[in-house]
Amino acid sequence: MQCRRFFILLACLAVSAVHARHLQAEQRPPNVVVIIADDLGYRELGCYGQQRIRTPNLDRLAQQGMRFTQHYAGNAVCAPSRCVLMTGMHPGHAWIRNNRPMKPEGQEPIPSHIVTLAELLRSRGYRTGAFGKWGLGGPGSEGVPWKQGFDRFFGYLCQAKAHSYYPAYLWSNEKQVALNNRPPVPGHAGLPKGADPNDPRSYDRFKGQDYAPDRIHAQALAFVRENKDRPFFLYYPTIIPHVALHVPDEDLKPYLQLGWNDPPFTRAKGYGYTPHFTPRAAYAAMISRMDRYVGRLLALLDELGLSDNTIVMFSSDNGTTHLKQEVDYEFFNSVGELRGLKGSLYEGGIRVPAIVRWPHHVPAGSTSNRVCGFEDWLPTILELVGARDAIPEKIDGISFAPTLLGNQQPPRPFLYREFPGYGGQQSIRVGDWKAIRTNMARGNLTLELYNLAQDPGERHNVAAEHPEIVRRLEQQMNEQHVRSEIFPLPAVDVPPKKKTCRKTAKKAFGLIVPRTAFHTPRRAA
Repeated sequence: MQCRRFFILLACLAVSAVHARHLQAEQRPPNVVVIIADDLGYRELGCYGQQRIRTPNLDRLAQQGMRFTQHYAGNAVCAPSRCVLMTGMHPGHAWIRNNRPMKPEGQEPIPSHIVTLAELLRSRGYRTGAFGKWGLGGPGSEGVPWKQGFDRFFGYLCQAKAHSYYPAYLWSNEKQVALNNRPPVPGHAGLPKGADPNDPRSYDRFKGQDYAPDRIHAQALAFVRENKDRPFFLYYPTIIPHVALHVPDEDLKPYLQLGWNDPPFTRAKGYGYTPHFTPRAAYAAMISRMDRYVGRLLALLDELGLSDNTIVMFSSDNGTTHLKQEVDYEFFNSVGELRGLKGSLYEGGIRVPAIVRWPHHVPAGSTSNRVCGFEDWLPTILELVGARDAIPEKIDGISFAPTLLGNQQPPRPFLYREFPGYGGQQSIRVGDWKAIRTNMARGNLTLELYNLAQDPGERHNVAAEHPEIVRRLEQQMNEQHVRSEIFPLPAVDVPPKKKTCRKTAKKAFGLIVPRTAFHTPRRAA
């Protein structure tokens, strides 16, 4: 009898402790969790229409929050997109506008004078942590995350290093942490000469022991536990599902059982990442593993009584990769009806999933067709946490907090993108109208015009039918571009030559122009 009373007392104490944590959490500013997938396409989650890849946790997150159907990444590739997210400035004003490698590792750094979202939240008493891929400044630069407002960082400073999921080391703030991968698995390699591409054992050399995303995930969860009693900002830019196709074998099993006709990727010719015997299964398994990480994080928030007072935001840094032999975007219908892939300012390269959950504030199971982008996250987050007065004046972001809270909000006046890479591109969206120009490295300044309400796949250029709209959008486009000495925009900042071949453009601007980036995917059968 006494034993039973003792256990009842323990249970009551446990319930009281949880209740106390709930009350304490509700009396402080909300925590903020921002999860960014890497190269995840618009239609690669179940809640966005995916039929082949299982994402139950992210689908449930969408059921518990708001799903955006017209949300745009900051740019068409990694670093410039993340710069837009961190600074609230669109690509015509942002410091970083393309991927630019630096030695010994890392990318072009954000300068110290530019204020980031992490710095603004830390100034309001938030504990800040970043876990995953940074890409905005390498070791020794002023762009490293611990100099850009983050108290804690664990992961890859360099996005090129993040091409391997089994690296030699990761960064824990200023220190390198060795991983148990002997030898580390390269991100780029081919089958050795004489290896049989039809023998699964030929691919064993591309499997490691210490899976970096597991290490990163563990540190992210530890950060939440350590800061459960104070407001925190968790930035979680996972490297999944960016190639190379590296995933533990146990994650492949559910997809191998489906009997997909899955031809091996051998990287026999041209540019590519490491080979995989079953690339379709590997890609699906990587996304499902990311989904499982999200589920574990959400479960921890529940366990700690933090869910009701935590804003969770999920999106992707750009669209699906254009490397079709490695990621079969047609098989997965990765961007659905949209045109373009990673590296392209057509919709498939920059329109991405976006989900926001904040229980009792954001209407559960809701959908918004508001046009918004990564530059809007900074002012939105600051407004939601009660720090509207901290929003910098000279940013391009417009808070969509009213939309999240179920209120009416005027539509965004325009959404501008520019990208000096992949041939040089500019685009602007005003309402349902979108103007875009490509191949600027060859001197092209002709605008294409699309009505996205009638033609979301950008298949019918109607510029000739609406010259007045073209002129207006071209003027707005010109107004939004400010010259960058580091990332000049071809044909705008540099006088075009009469003939600019692909090789000359790459030498002049550091451009890689894969034709598949502008490909219009066919619907999967």
